[in-house]
Amino acid sequence: MSNSKAILIITGDAGESFEILYASHRLQEAGYQPVIAAPSKRRMHLVIHDFEPGWDTYVERPGYNVSSDIALADVKPEDYHAVLIPGGRAPEYLRNNQKVIEIVRAFAAADKFIFAICHGVQILITAGLVDKRPISCYEHVRFEVESCGGVYVADQEATRDGRIVTGKTWESHPDFYRAVFECLNSEVVV
Repeated sequence: MSNSKAILIITGDAGESFEILYASHRLQEAGYQPVIAAPSKRRMHLVIHDFEPGWDTYVERPGYNVSSDIALADVKPEDYHAVLIPGGRAPEYLRNNQKVIEIVRAFAAADKFIFAICHGVQILITAGLVDKRPISCYEHVRFEVESCGGVYVADQEATRDGRIVTGKTWESHPDFYRAVFECLNSEVVV
């Protein structure tokens, strides 16, 4: 049975802890039920990506540990109102997990909301969902977006295209979640 207040969050080890925790807390605050899905149901090792002066790219540090609520193999997309895919390094390997791609494609086929931020867009790319679509993401994912037919949006922190919302990084949370809740609040959810 579907829970129209349930929002699936897909991540795994090396997921960006701030993006995962912020999503979970913000959704709960708004009355939704975040459900964290990972390759297995267990405590995950998350990371913190930060920007240091003098570095050409971000640095990675150990982050908070968070337990997943459900294994990806047990996810039924019909049980969720939307899916949210945070960044970090988790999407880099999760995009090779056929179950993840099937889940995201099922959300698209059912015309449900799909939200992805930072490297989470890598999963949308693999699922074939960026072609001819404006996409905001971490700047170093731009090449992948454009190589797969997407249009990288450099001048917006978050972009909405139909039922897909994408965001650049955790620094984009205000704009990204403004668009996420604009989507979620556009429908009557009981």
